[in-house]
Amino acid sequence: MFAAPCSSPRDLPLFAQLVPLALEAGRAIMAIYQAGLEVSVKADQSPVTEADETAERIILAGLAETLPGLPVIAEEAMAAGHCPDTGDRFILVDPLDGTKEFISGNGEFTVNIALIEHGRPRAGVVYAPATQWLCYGESGAGAWQAAIAANEPLDRADLRPIHTRGRPPQGLTVVASRSHRDAETDAFLAQQPVSRLVSAGSSLKFCLVASGDADLYPRFGRTMEWDVAAGHAVLEAAGGSVVTVDGAPLTYGKRERGFANPGFIARGWPAFPIN
Repeated sequence: MFAAPCSSPRDLPLFAQLVPLALEAGRAIMAIYQAGLEVSVKADQSPVTEADETAERIILAGLAETLPGLPVIAEEAMAAGHCPDTGDRFILVDPLDGTKEFISGNGEFTVNIALIEHGRPRAGVVYAPATQWLCYGESGAGAWQAAIAANEPLDRADLRPIHTRGRPPQGLTVVASRSHRDAETDAFLAQQPVSRLVSAGSSLKFCLVASGDADLYPRFGRTMEWDVAAGHAVLEAAGGSVVTVDGAPLTYGKRERGFANPGFIARGWPAFPIN
């Protein structure tokens, strides 16, 4: 549920624990991005780069210091078969969301870190190092954004509150996946009052809805929990919601599904029917 932001996210312990790690990972990613990269293919045929692996090592090492003992489900570790028991409180990490965007060089890739409690996103940071866009959200505290380079001190960042704009009567601005658009998405959008359609990569789509620059992000293709949890946290803290196609809240810790998500709809208003 949306809450007015506290005076500064710097006063929040989770902000201090999660955001610096996202920036540190972003610095490593940008060093590789600017120097050139080699691409490998994982068992599921998805691409992986040195940046994915380096960023994940940085984040995991940092979490072991700042949140010791807390289970972490991280994308590359999972691909290597490391899946700890989670319990009701755990971290989800996608060290480089939007690897295809990273490889293509369009800059639309992010670092995602989220804290999950009892199946719901408690806090999350999304950082796009190439575009220098940082978003943070925490349940009950609010959501913020800042323009900050990966090598810039966090205490200099101008953190500004963000919130969704609700459902506009003049029609919806919809943000859709740049790399994963499908027929089911097109069929869904044909039933909505869409006035503008924007393509974007990675979890930036959640941030566009959270900041009031878009209203709706439908995704019916396969995603994993680490792909969306941080953006989900930011969006809910900003006043929006993420629901499955049957209207139920999207939840986390779905070990029986291999941590895969069903189709979902992210929107800039609380949980009630779309139509």
